[in-house]
Amino acid sequence: MVPPIVLEENIGRDCMCRNIKTLFNFEPPATEDEIHASALQFVRKLSGFNRPSQANEAAFDRAVAEVSEAARKLLTSLHTHAPARDREVEAERAKERSRLRFG
Repeated sequence: MVPPIVLEENIGRDCMCRNIKTLFNFEPPATEDEIHASALQFVRKLSGFNRPSQANEAAFDRAVAEVSEAARKLLTSLHTHAPARDREVEAERAKERSRLRFG
């Protein structure tokens, strides 16, 4: 199964995206902003909050920071013999799949 890809224009927006972008084994490597955006999407999905209330803001922000750190550690510890994927090529493939699926 091919991992889902989130379009770049959705990163950092105030939206609750259904998919989290694959970050491992790309050239150039994932940026801190991409890791944070994926962590934010993950916490939004788990909590069901696009934006938390003031009462939940500290817990929400702490969860995003902890997930970001865990993701960063994971990405730096993973190894593969496969060649790194090109972001532009993968984006074009995703656009083509979307075009075929939705017309």
